[in-house]
Amino acid sequence: MHWAYSTANRLMEQHPDRGTFVCASGISPSGAVHIGNFREIVTTYFVARALEKSGKRVRFIFSWDDFDRFRKVPAGIDPAFEQYIGMPYTEVPCPYGCHESYAEHFERQFEQALMPFGIRPEFIYQSREYRSKKYNPSIIHALKNRREIYDIVMAYKTGEASAEERERYYPVHVYCESCRKDTTTVQSFDEPSSMLKYRCHCGHEAAVYMPEATNIKLQWKVDWPMRWGVEGVLFEPGGRDHSSETGSYQVSKTISEHIFENAPPMYLPYEFIGIKGSHAKMSSSSGQNYTPDDLLDVYSPELILFMFAKYQPGAGFHIGMDEDVIRNYSEYERYREAYDSGTLTGDVKEAMELSVLPGLRKKTPKFGHVSSILPLVDFDADLLKDILSHSGENYTTGELEPYVKRAEHWIKRWCPEKQITVNEYPNSAYYDALSSTERSWIEAFCRLLTRPELEGELLMEQIYAICHHEDKKVMKANQKRLFTIVYQLVLNQNEGPRIPWLIQAVGVNKLLALMEGNT
Repeated sequence: MHWAYSTANRLMEQHPDRGTFVCASGISPSGAVHIGNFREIVTTYFVARALEKSGKRVRFIFSWDDFDRFRKVPAGIDPAFEQYIGMPYTEVPCPYGCHESYAEHFERQFEQALMPFGIRPEFIYQSREYRSKKYNPSIIHALKNRREIYDIVMAYKTGEASAEERERYYPVHVYCESCRKDTTTVQSFDEPSSMLKYRCHCGHEAAVYMPEATNIKLQWKVDWPMRWGVEGVLFEPGGRDHSSETGSYQVSKTISEHIFENAPPMYLPYEFIGIKGSHAKMSSSSGQNYTPDDLLDVYSPELILFMFAKYQPGAGFHIGMDEDVIRNYSEYERYREAYDSGTLTGDVKEAMELSVLPGLRKKTPKFGHVSSILPLVDFDADLLKDILSHSGENYTTGELEPYVKRAEHWIKRWCPEKQITVNEYPNSAYYDALSSTERSWIEAFCRLLTRPELEGELLMEQIYAICHHEDKKVMKANQKRLFTIVYQLVLNQNEGPRIPWLIQAVGVNKLLALMEGNT
């Protein structure tokens, strides 16, 4: 059984009377949200879909932790933004001047990138939640239990606890009402009056009446379990960095149980995703990443979903933009054909089921074919349509356009060696190096090209017959060699599009000129 369905089944077993299953995920808008962050939301998405397919009502929420502090200026952002470190993301200006804030810029960018996948969670903006005072009773509760929270936090640390530190511990971040940074120190909290006093590095001092506070946020390991209770979360995944025995989840789980007296949600750890050829972790701040938009420029949305669905969340994998693109498309196309024909079974079938988007046409052009033909027709969708139609693949230009755009972007941006061109002149040196048998094959190939009654499969049967041999292994090797020779004489490459498509794209006269010109 696919991991999303098994997770959904465990949730239903644990909560047989639950009317609505709340599935959560979330991140900070610290920069361009990358495909590693995407695993956070897509893991929740698959579990939510599995629950819905089981007939359950689901509330799928995604929290933007935009009341977190701006910690670091990411690569590609003006270094002058260092002046805003310590402020909440929602109060840092938009680095490109097109949104109200830094947070809003990266939030909208990611939210729009999710739309092609059909992923539409309920977005919760934590800056709004905190400023609405919704969490203030929970913050006051945490302050009253601050010493017990300190004991829990220290139980998961290797450092020594101390009575003095325990007494000074406050599980909150305070944004200064003067400079708006969290460079503050809590001086005291008076329970009877609910007054909290703080001092900032900028010199500002103030007392805050906690029921009306809008500038105070719980520390992460307290904030997380607090929100589980407020939102009624039953399932949430987390990255490897949160999932160790002493990691954030274990600390938050204990705080949830002992401080907020709330059962923690089912937790599913996921492994990080890497960039092929790099050992570095994807990071918004370093710029070492692929964003969902980067992948959507090359891959179809349903293929991206399938790439994530087919792996267990705890299994890491790398994404490359080289020949892996062809391999990933070929694998997906093979599985999709089997799924549509009803022959796909097991986990792969369920992974495909979770990835297929409504309204998607079953038969689609193969990416490998499209990318092999396009450079020969100068990336013209209409010419591609005509060539495919000769093989019985009929698409409108509009249906082909997304595949043309992805293949063109991939070739020009990531794989320029695929941008092949037709030779201008016969390659006499290559032809002269052929054996007499190989030359006879080319002569026979040229004779077939002059017979207009031969098309499609009938033409291919005759071409294959050129290399007939009693030993089928020898014959197959000869046929492969013939095609290599043709591609070399026409494209100066060892491979290319299928021969019928090569003929359509280049034209019979040009092909004959390049091959007969040597004889």
